[in-house]
Amino acid sequence: MTDILAGLGHGFSVAFQPENLLFVLIGVTVGTLIGLIPGLGPVATIALLLPLTFSLDPAGAVMMLAGIYYGSMYGGRIPAILLRLPGDASAVVTTFDGYPLAQQGRAGPALGITAIGSFLGGTVAIIGLSFLAPTLAGVAKSVGSPDMFVLAAMGLLMIVFLGSGSKVKAIVSAALGVIVATVGLDPTTADPRLTYGSFELTAGVSIVAVAVGLFGIGEILYNAQQGFYGGLARSAIGRVLPTRADWLMTRMAILRSSIIGFFIGIIPGGGGTISAVVAYGAERRFSRHPEKFGKGAMDGLAATETADNSSSNSSFLPLLTLGVPPNPVLALIFGALLLHNITPGPQLIDEYPDVFWGVIASMYVGNILLLILNLPLIGLFVRLLRIPGGIMAPIILMVAVAGVYSVRNSMFDVLLAVIFGIVGYVLRTFNFGLGPFVLGFILGPLLEEHFRRSMVLSDGSFMIFLTRPIPLVLMSLLLAVIIWTVADSRRKNMRPTIDQFREAERAEGVVAESDSGARPGSEGEPVEEGDTPRHPGTDPRHDA
Repeated sequence: MTDILAGLGHGFSVAFQPENLLFVLIGVTVGTLIGLIPGLGPVATIALLLPLTFSLDPAGAVMMLAGIYYGSMYGGRIPAILLRLPGDASAVVTTFDGYPLAQQGRAGPALGITAIGSFLGGTVAIIGLSFLAPTLAGVAKSVGSPDMFVLAAMGLLMIVFLGSGSKVKAIVSAALGVIVATVGLDPTTADPRLTYGSFELTAGVSIVAVAVGLFGIGEILYNAQQGFYGGLARSAIGRVLPTRADWLMTRMAILRSSIIGFFIGIIPGGGGTISAVVAYGAERRFSRHPEKFGKGAMDGLAATETADNSSSNSSFLPLLTLGVPPNPVLALIFGALLLHNITPGPQLIDEYPDVFWGVIASMYVGNILLLILNLPLIGLFVRLLRIPGGIMAPIILMVAVAGVYSVRNSMFDVLLAVIFGIVGYVLRTFNFGLGPFVLGFILGPLLEEHFRRSMVLSDGSFMIFLTRPIPLVLMSLLLAVIIWTVADSRRKNMRPTIDQFREAERAEGVVAESDSGARPGSEGEPVEEGDTPRHPGTDPRHDA
């Protein structure tokens, strides 16, 4: 406990340095503004700003990127509630009750309760992160290469199987990312791989070119095809602070969802979408008025936003302590650290305490700044939604190209970014997830390094993965997730068949009741006088 408090004290001394405070303020402000723009989101924003972090201090750079991440969770609720336009997948659940509340003239209290819930959920997660991270980092120091290989592989596969959409397409996307990561010189033999005679490719593919191409240029191309949003019409927000009745209705939902979001955020592949869905479903069970959910339930809205922000903060735990990013946003922050020659993992707390403790302490500061920004300035943020997306797109494109070029002053990197922009557009068009791609690209070198080390340690025997406790536990967990996913998919596929069967059964019963010449269940037999034809499911004798 003493070490943790001392570490937090050191972290606050780093976070309260004037330049770092400025980076936190910039991060949460930019994150909130970016969350307002439907279709952009934190992944694209962090990808666009990766080049900027190259010239910053590592601690300040990660503080700013972290602020963008959890700041965008705040900002994303505004278009979801007012326009029914979710900025990312997790904000879809926000539209269920947020938009109906706005239609009922309660947009102000809806925005206010989500700001307060987000603050409380984020605070609970940061407190948990502060006390669990050092302990987990200490345990992680005894983790060997076989354990790290299985952990990284499990993280990648969990994201594939817990994500939405086609699992096959997600696996293909992740595999493409791993393949792109192998471009360059072999780390052991220094032989060129997939360079095709290009000298520039011997240094490998830049994470900046991949990220900006996929999430910046690719998203702009995709949104241009789908049609940019036209901007918000004038609308009155009114009172932002929730009433006492709103607070009494939502206080327990906020508490429960903070805890749910914290634990789901730690799981690779968990993230905001799953935490929002789970918290929403749990709150519907606890609610005294579940029939209001989907029609403007304030407690349902508070649950989704609280869990979303709680998970966005707790997801830093596996990144900082194990070096395994649990979602695409953290994968890009992982890449930002790699740009500074810092590899996240168990050694981070000892070798780079300014980064480890500074980032955690900055989250306390950033969370307070977000609450201060979001309650009084909500009217200003709403006005920004009136800017059409078509005006923002060329500005974003210019920033993307300039940022890629600035890292290494290389037009080849710009060309790569354009190529990956086209790749991202094609993948999005055919519903391939971009998240698994970038995670495969980030985790690919980690998988290769630890797999090779494991093979050296075991003289080429795969039994090394079956004789250690951590890989066995992790593989058992992964197997359970795969079985659950397959069973859930089969159940969803069978549901239409079952519904069709029941509908046919009902139709058959109706036909039988209208047929006065035959008793249901007895083909061709006349109905005797005084008997009433019954459907088998409505016959008391049948039920008995």
